[in-house]
Amino acid sequence: MKRNLLLTISFDGTAYHGWQVQENAVTVQQTLQDALEHICSRRDNVVGCSRTDSGVHANMYCCNIRTESVIDCKKLVGALNAVLPRDIAALDCREVDYDFHARYDCKSKEYIYKIWNSPNKNPFFFNYSLHYKYPLDERFLSEQAKAYIGTHKFDSFCAAGSSVCDTERTVLNAAVERDGDMVIFRVEANGFLYNMVRIMTGTLIDISRGKIPADSIENIILAENRFAAGHTAPAHGLYLNKIYY
Repeated sequence: MKRNLLLTISFDGTAYHGWQVQENAVTVQQTLQDALEHICSRRDNVVGCSRTDSGVHANMYCCNIRTESVIDCKKLVGALNAVLPRDIAALDCREVDYDFHARYDCKSKEYIYKIWNSPNKNPFFFNYSLHYKYPLDERFLSEQAKAYIGTHKFDSFCAAGSSVCDTERTVLNAAVERDGDMVIFRVEANGFLYNMVRIMTGTLIDISRGKIPADSIENIILAENRFAAGHTAPAHGLYLNKIYY
């Protein structure tokens, strides 16, 4: 009898070309499927909760596997951690309804974007945050970010050339906080467009530097034009942080 397993992992995306399997590129999905095949002696399809770009990280990433393997969930987590490379970790596994789908049953996702805000670079955060040496006022930026909240068409915050037809998304929360020299943009929504969080982040930075006027995010959203928003922040500061079912 086939089972459906919900697997939770985390990964450092530095060495990977995102989640989804690609030809001639190493991805997280491919690496995970290789590990599962090694353990279960069968190659089951792994369905991910989201696509991620090259260099993007995940504190929490969920996927489901429909399999005939009888391996115990707890033992599977241990076996995966023995086989997976050190930049991918299995955190949890549990059996779910056979119809469960990691992507389509997801209610919302939270991303965070990390900015190392110091005049001096930090070699330990080089691949894990954007270094921005000019002062950022996190309270001011958090007030600006509130304009993202609500149900809008986010064309202005979608990469140019995207083939997505429905650009309406509901942002449930958006805020900026500081922990020492680390500034974190946190945003939760029922879904995200391609590069959406990175463009949101770039827009906040451009507002901070005066390149975009303050209190203009609402008008940028209404413009429904990618060129109205700010630059796209680099991938290495972005993390898929939480998945809600």
